[in-house]
Amino acid sequence: MDNSNGVGRQPIYLGCAGWSVGREHAAAFPEHGTHLQRYAWQFNGVEINSSFYRPHRQQTYARWADSVPHDLRFSVKVPKRITHELHLVDCDQALAEFLTQCSGLGDRLGCLLVQLPPSLVFEEHVAHRFFRGLRAQFSGAVVLEPRHPSWTRAEPLLMAYAIAQAVVDPSRIATDSSPRGARDIAYWRLHGSPRIYFSPYDQLFLERLASLLERTAVDRCVWCIFDNTASGAALKNALALKGLLRKSICTPIARSSSS
Repeated sequence: MDNSNGVGRQPIYLGCAGWSVGREHAAAFPEHGTHLQRYAWQFNGVEINSSFYRPHRQQTYARWADSVPHDLRFSVKVPKRITHELHLVDCDQALAEFLTQCSGLGDRLGCLLVQLPPSLVFEEHVAHRFFRGLRAQFSGAVVLEPRHPSWTRAEPLLMAYAIAQAVVDPSRIATDSSPRGARDIAYWRLHGSPRIYFSPYDQLFLERLASLLERTAVDRCVWCIFDNTASGAALKNALALKGLLRKSICTPIARSSSS
């Protein structure tokens, strides 16, 4: 879904949280290769969520990057050590270690995802120090998914540090139903509704979403990640959405297993 051939349009990176290919959708993917290589046959974006739970070696990230087509981009979730344990405080060293690890992706690193715990209240001085420390080490795209209502006050800081706020479904706070923050990237995280992580999205929702993504891609890079992975709905929805996006703004994904 790199729509760089579309006049005046930015890329649309489409995919799932993780790259498992379930048997029910196996026919849409090659029979051979790693799960990631098979997944990359269909999609040009993927979210690494395992980094939230445990570190990966720099060499592991490099191996992943080297195994996929050149146009695939990875979104990497910031470790829970930083967001859920340290609560964004005194985490420069943890950030440095994480960034060193995922630097193995090279130019395949599309963005960082910072998902906050629902209990984490917005404190301007804490957020300011965290964003300042993050930007001192990383100049690429950053997406924030806050889940406490107090973070509706954070947009001035997000703009100041060029950080995007994720569009989330189901919505958790008053400001997460449309793109906010940085103007150069918009990032959808679709968790499944009404049953989070399980429910698939219906055809009407996907049709409306496709139109919205295309309009948004006129002036900013777009990500759309399906996180309703618990019952395989994410792959089903991502494949359906791929089919809905206009061919005029999409170039084919390279049919190779390496860069």
